[in-house]
Amino acid sequence: MEKTMISHIITPKEKPLLFEERWPIMQPTVSKLVRQDCVSRAEWQDLFGEVHRVCLWDERSPDKMYKALQEEIMTFIREAQIRVLQHQDEQALLNAYISEWTRFWTQCSYLPMPFVQLEACLLGKTTSNPQRKQPVQESMVKKLMLDSWNKSIFSSIKQKLQDAAMHLVYKERCNEQFDSNLVIGVRESYVNLCSNACDQLQIYRDHFEKAYIDFTRSFYLQQAGSYLAENGMQEYMKYADAKLKEEEQRASKYLEPGPESQIKLQNCCVDVLVTAFKETLLSECPSLISTNETERLRLLFSLVDRVPGGTEPLLTYLEDHIFQSGLSDMMENASTINQDSEKYVEQLLSLFRRFSKLVKDAFNGDPRFLTARDKAFKKVVNDTSVFSLDLPSRQGAATRVPESRCPELLANYCDMLLRKTQLSKRLTPDEVDARLKDVLLVLKYVQNRDVFMRYHKTHLTRRLILETSADSDKEEMMVEWLREVGMPADFVHKLARMFQDIKVSSDLNREFKEEFKRSREVATDVINIKILNWGAWGRSGDRVPVSLPLELEEIVPEVEDFYKRHHSGRKLQWHHHMSNGTIHFSNETGEYDLDVTTFQMAVLFAWNERPKDKISFESLRLATEIPDVELRRTIWSLVAFPKLKRQVLSYYPECQSPKDFANSTVFWVNQEFALIRGGKAQKFGKVNLIGKLQLVTEKNQR
Repeated sequence: MEKTMISHIITPKEKPLLFEERWPIMQPTVSKLVRQDCVSRAEWQDLFGEVHRVCLWDERSPDKMYKALQEEIMTFIREAQIRVLQHQDEQALLNAYISEWTRFWTQCSYLPMPFVQLEACLLGKTTSNPQRKQPVQESMVKKLMLDSWNKSIFSSIKQKLQDAAMHLVYKERCNEQFDSNLVIGVRESYVNLCSNACDQLQIYRDHFEKAYIDFTRSFYLQQAGSYLAENGMQEYMKYADAKLKEEEQRASKYLEPGPESQIKLQNCCVDVLVTAFKETLLSECPSLISTNETERLRLLFSLVDRVPGGTEPLLTYLEDHIFQSGLSDMMENASTINQDSEKYVEQLLSLFRRFSKLVKDAFNGDPRFLTARDKAFKKVVNDTSVFSLDLPSRQGAATRVPESRCPELLANYCDMLLRKTQLSKRLTPDEVDARLKDVLLVLKYVQNRDVFMRYHKTHLTRRLILETSADSDKEEMMVEWLREVGMPADFVHKLARMFQDIKVSSDLNREFKEEFKRSREVATDVINIKILNWGAWGRSGDRVPVSLPLELEEIVPEVEDFYKRHHSGRKLQWHHHMSNGTIHFSNETGEYDLDVTTFQMAVLFAWNERPKDKISFESLRLATEIPDVELRRTIWSLVAFPKLKRQVLSYYPECQSPKDFANSTVFWVNQEFALIRGGKAQKFGKVNLIGKLQLVTEKNQR
């Protein structure tokens, strides 16, 4: 009985909490929050408690509280609307709106906090810790506030606000000062008042962004054409470049952060400032390139590069200029550089550096323009209008195809650097390396690299046989560099094999001399035999007949027997036309050491036992057994060597070429032959009569 009575007694604390009774207590605090008035800590905490208790006690209270809160918000908004609309001046209107909006937007973050329990009840949820249930950005109260502001104020004046903002931007473009926060505030209103949770920027894009871009286009459509007409293209390029940069900075301030809006505005500005005048801009290009106006070219490039496909004409102009200018420079110096490989390479490198600097300075080293430079320079290097070399179209073919002499001249220049020459002697090792790398740089543009490799191999063969390399390490290093730059692998492999043959030959020479000394009393120190692999050196297998001096004839079978004992199954083929030696020559003037080919040696040895006799051409042919064409060429090198003032042999009757030698033409040792230095005949000295060592016979050349 007592329990029943107690369960029905209602104490003062248990009295129902009705919304109608508690709202008058909450309303003053809510009003202060909406108006951004000062709220004490106690009022703030009491509001949380009141909302929580009322919503949990009375199931009808949440709907009533939501409507009351909506009315309180609308009351404030109507008051704010009156304060905003009382201004007619667009800047005053903007100032008033931004001021009210800023206050309201701030409170959108605070007012929803005490009403978290209200939102939970409206969503059919209850929680003892409601503040953790929903993030602030998803708050129903915040959405209520923004929707109310949008419908009551913003929707009615947004066009005025937008027009006023665009007018302020117009003033800024005309160099007038204003508070940029006014435009920023309008933009933020468009973004923050959008109720589309899936696309928060929808209203911003449809209205503010579109208006901003349209106003920008309209502004420059009016300004650009007149500026060009008044100031000319050179000044217009500066104007357009400055305005593009200016608008990029302005967009980062007034448009929503992110690439989408920036790209739209950039495309708009490029259309009205560059694309509309593209043809006029590009017409300036040829003259700017020809006069090397790098600063203006760089400005032009920065403009047209923004236009899709805008650089294509520039690339064509540049390529044409490099080819025509380069070819013109080569033609002007053709008479000199066609015969001087050093000057030829220096001329090409000078052109390459000049055009590379143009691309770097005018086009910022853009890869597209580097490619255009490479294409044009390749055409200069391979052009045949100035430097032409006739080569067979295929082995054994009668027709000949013109080729650029560039591969030949590059190979000649490499030979000058790698051989013991005045050029290689005056350069330091580092300078030689740098120049060899310059050759490799030009070589990348050579179309027929096989031609270079054939000439380079010929020069290398002479250097290795005559032992005239300035630095053997550099020789082998050059082979590796050729491999690295992608020269034909078969050629490079053969070059490497040639070095191996020389090293193997050195070992064989040492063994042969030691063995020969023990078995024969012959001076073997003067003998140097080179056993060369035919596959690597690629010389013809045709044997050229020649009657060797007795001293050499005795050595030949000894060498062959020695080699067969050490290497069975291999066949030796003597190439006397590739051999050389040094002979001691004496006459009435003095004594000299002559470096000669085997053919020259065979001819001179005809006078070994009769130094003052006169011998006919027919007799020399019978004595030496050298074929007619080779004999004529050999004798001519002894009677008309270009570097000698006094020739080794004299002859009668005189003629203009070796083809004019008759069987009756007689030759004799020139007793007045001497080495001339400083205008005086030297009694002793050494003379090189080899010149370019003959590597193929006349028959093989044909």
